[in-house]
Formats: sequence, C-alpha cells, structure tokens
Amino acid sequence: MKGSFEQKNKPDIDPKDPRFKIAHREALIGLILVIINFAWWYGFAYGLGSKPVSEYTYIFGLPAWFFYSCVVGFLVMVVLVIIAVKGFFKEVPFEDEEGESK
Repeated sequence: MKGSFEQKNKPDIDPKDPRFKIAHREALIGLILVIINFAWWYGFAYGLGSKPVSEYTYIFGLPAWFFYSCVVGFLVMVVLVIIAVKGFFKEVPFEDEEGESK
C-alpha cells in the first residue's frame, strides 16, 4: 500500500528538462565562489598570520591578516557574488510547460 501512495504523489521528472542544466551550471558557479573564498581567507589568514604576534601590522586596530582575510575578503566576495548573479544566473520558471505549478 505504501508503494502505491508514493507512485501516485511522485511528480513526473524529465531529466532532459533544460532547468536541470541551468541549475547544475549555477551550482558549479557557487562551488567555484566557495573555493575562491576559502583560498582568499586561507592565504591571508595563514600567510600573514603565521608570523610572531610581535611582528604583526595593524589596520584599523585589527591585525593585517584578519583585516585582509575577513574584512576585505568579505567585500571581495560580495562583489563577486553580485557579478555572478547578475552576469551568469538566469531566471528559471517553476512551472512546467503547461503552466501548472508543481
């Protein structure tokens, strides 16, 4: 009985639907942005932060490694995400071809 219920309520999914290709491309762009964010953060945090504390330089009262990895890194990622969303992401309808909402 459980199997018949699942069959009745299971939506028809077409793997050739172009929305899947768009979703996969946008997921890949998101993954690339995450890798860029981590590389930026790791590079500055462990690159500049590996010196002894007595050798730190400070920007606005924050250690330079923290300022560049967290503050500037955040601003860079905000700009990159805006560019990615405006330039590469597409508006995708949630309705199927017949216009029915799923």
